[in-house]
Amino acid sequence: MNYNQNRKISQITSTTLIIGVDIAKHKHVARAQDFRGIELGKALTFVNEEHGFESLEQWFRLLLKNNNMSDVIIGMEPTGHYWLNLAYFLKSNGIKFVIVNPMHVKKSKELDDNSPTKNDVKDAKVIAQLVKDGRYAEPSLPEGIYAELREGMKLYDLLSSDIQSAQGQIHNWIDRYFPEFLSVFKDWEGKASLQVLKLCLLPDEILAWDDYALLAHIKEEAKRGVGLARVRALKDAARRSIGIKEGAKLAKLELETLLEKYCLFQKKLEELESRLDGLLKEIPGVNEILQIKGIGKLTVAGFFAEVGDLSKYKHPKQIQKLAGLNLRLNTSGKHKGQTKITKRGRPGLRALLFRVIMPLVAKNPAFKALHHYYTTRPVNPLKKKQSLIALCCKLIRILFTVATKQCQFSYEKMMGDIPQMNLQETA
Repeated sequence: MNYNQNRKISQITSTTLIIGVDIAKHKHVARAQDFRGIELGKALTFVNEEHGFESLEQWFRLLLKNNNMSDVIIGMEPTGHYWLNLAYFLKSNGIKFVIVNPMHVKKSKELDDNSPTKNDVKDAKVIAQLVKDGRYAEPSLPEGIYAELREGMKLYDLLSSDIQSAQGQIHNWIDRYFPEFLSVFKDWEGKASLQVLKLCLLPDEILAWDDYALLAHIKEEAKRGVGLARVRALKDAARRSIGIKEGAKLAKLELETLLEKYCLFQKKLEELESRLDGLLKEIPGVNEILQIKGIGKLTVAGFFAEVGDLSKYKHPKQIQKLAGLNLRLNTSGKHKGQTKITKRGRPGLRALLFRVIMPLVAKNPAFKALHHYYTTRPVNPLKKKQSLIALCCKLIRILFTVATKQCQFSYEKMMGDIPQMNLQETA
């Protein structure tokens, strides 16, 4: 992405056809204009299918021919995920496309008619006007490894959420039908306790099992740490259990279903982690990043899934803005309001950085020392949360440098960025 508006405006010439597309789930609307804002042709409505995309291409190529133009730039509003199919179609056909900020569309739609009216045809024109004025961004669609990583991390989040849901449901079942189970096994997800649960037995049914037969079943998975004493403790807990006895048949089926779901999700998560490890090995600079104390493979995978190929960025501040960590000032005359981060951009990337900065401050000496300095310096000390945000921005710069230059992380160099820290070390 390039944030130089002059460069963007200079791309729009007298031979450039500007098209604004309002994106929807089933049908899109396109309107065309020249570099002065004069509308060309009639609005086109086309479906979100291949023949619809082809009709868009035929439409604008006819406009190019009729108006003696040679270039086309298509702007669209990134509405949910519905814009991606059109974007990849345009990219595969070598057609230049850009995106406009939905907030810009919302705030500028009243400029022409002084009316808050909203419809697809009007929005398409507003989008084209924003492109004409250079108020657009050139998106970087993930490809290859980075596209795989993005899909992989999306699946990882889904599986993690499903596993948490299954864990809560199984715990709920234990609390209802065998609450004393957790007094024998502290963690129901352990090998021994999970092996007992897979029998799908209610407390009175456990009492009917022979001690040695039950122990042999447990030993199939848990070779150590479980003996007859644990089996007899389980039976004693079953004997005095206050678990619900009604609805027993379907309760057993419920537990069986929940355990199958839990084990399936765990298996798929392990397979996914193995696939992600393989993808990370193909990205340059990952080995150097993983040597930074406090950063793990999932953090690195999540970072590259969000930002994509770092070679497409000219400066780490672009990633900082992508994460919504750039500062928002509020000043007017003598009034100076509170400075906050914009929180515009990708919330997933911002959340990832904030989650990883906590263990870094706790485990990494460089980040720990810098956090202490930020919060205790005599001039303009930061609050703890402000310091963490500043360290998130610092982390972006470090990851960008280490990955692009494939160099080792240096504690001394990080501390050397701050003159005051050098003075303290010298003293």
